[in-house]
Amino acid sequence: MSGSTPLSEFDARLLEFAETAPRSPGVRDEAITRTLGISAVRYHQRLNRLLDDPAAAAAHPVLVARLRRIRDQRAESRKRARSG
Repeated sequence: MSGSTPLSEFDARLLEFAETAPRSPGVRDEAITRTLGISAVRYHQRLNRLLDDPAAAAAHPVLVARLRRIRDQRAESRKRARSG
């Protein structure tokens, strides 16, 4: 973690939540608001930023790797859909 900023307490909680979050979108969105006190949109924005944070990868390497892989697969699918 040389030179990286440590995770804030909130970011650490967010990543812990992401590890155990319900898979069902509706249930997950309710749990986000109840557990973290933020909207689902804000949660996903923050989580996406954390996927590029070396401190997040150091703290939760398996989770971050899995979520990066999913993000990259979705981006590739969108790119293919746009190009026809």
